[in-house]
Amino acid sequence: MADSSEDFARLFEASTKAKRFERGQIIDGRVVGIGKEVVFLDVGGKGEATLDVAELKDENGHIQVKVGDRIQAMVTSTSGGLTLSHKLARGAAMDRRLEDAYRSGLAVDGRVDRAVKGGYEVRIGSRRAFCPASHIDAPHAAPATHEGRVYEFRIIEYKDEGRTVVLSRRAILEEQQRADAVKVRDAIVPGVVIAGRVASVRDFGAFVDLGAGVQGLLHVSEMSWSRVNHPSEVVKPGDEITVRVLRVDEDKQRISLGLKQLTADPWTKVSDTYAVGQVRTGRVTRVTPFGAFVELEPGIEALARDSGDRLKKGDTAPFEITSIDVEKKRIGAEPKPEAEPTDVGDYQNQAPQGGLGSLADRLREALKPRG
Repeated sequence: MADSSEDFARLFEASTKAKRFERGQIIDGRVVGIGKEVVFLDVGGKGEATLDVAELKDENGHIQVKVGDRIQAMVTSTSGGLTLSHKLARGAAMDRRLEDAYRSGLAVDGRVDRAVKGGYEVRIGSRRAFCPASHIDAPHAAPATHEGRVYEFRIIEYKDEGRTVVLSRRAILEEQQRADAVKVRDAIVPGVVIAGRVASVRDFGAFVDLGAGVQGLLHVSEMSWSRVNHPSEVVKPGDEITVRVLRVDEDKQRISLGLKQLTADPWTKVSDTYAVGQVRTGRVTRVTPFGAFVELEPGIEALARDSGDRLKKGDTAPFEITSIDVEKKRIGAEPKPEAEPTDVGDYQNQAPQGGLGSLADRLREALKPRG
């Protein structure tokens, strides 16, 4: 034990003869001895120094270095020997890294310690920083959502030699979103089918988020082959839907979407299922001065000209097909003279009827004995 004490004394005496150092200077040293209270470092040449052993212990009291290890420390005193501090050195190095990150725009990792007034207290290494609530993430997220999380931040303010550090996570997220938006836009071309989420519903249609903040417009006319009075009849905010890209205007950054295009156009079968002279049950969807529009099936409407004074919206009745123009998607019809408009509920439960068959049925019904 005496020999060990003599060795430490000899090393300490040698430290007083060290080459000239200045307070605040960061120097490298090699651990050459570990005592109960101090660690001896070889700092080059004949220069040796001491460092408080407590600075090199972890939270459980275990020494984190061994003889031969090299560490970085700051000169805290040159009086009566060279005294160093590892913690101060780490702090100074952290300050330099933070300042470099601030000036170069590099991201830093930080742990959100707790929510405070106006934002969050964030720890970067041994330094504390502040992130305003508006710069952490979505504005409506609960504060506890972020506590304890490790995020990437960008330093947006660095003052008073690092005593004031203000961070922004939103800046990182926005940069990532812009990068992701480029990839999303590259994948959006006319004809492609893509999944999205309804962001908002307006009178003229719905805006659909296709990813990374890229939105397209689903116009009300492209929602269904049937007539849609208001977009809210088909979609609502938050709905996950699949749409087809119809058009992309790069100059105006506009994307037009379609929903009805994912199903077959009912007009493609009109020639096979409709013929002049047929009688079909239809529901009046609109009444205009020149006639009534009648839905024969979803997506197929006929115009009964000059019938607006006899019919009202919602009426259902048999209509005779008078003309068919598949190319222009037009069907002419006229209500049967003997037909009485019925309630819309009857229409919903009634299948389309052929002209001759329905007429024969009505005649048989009329000739049945009464009473």
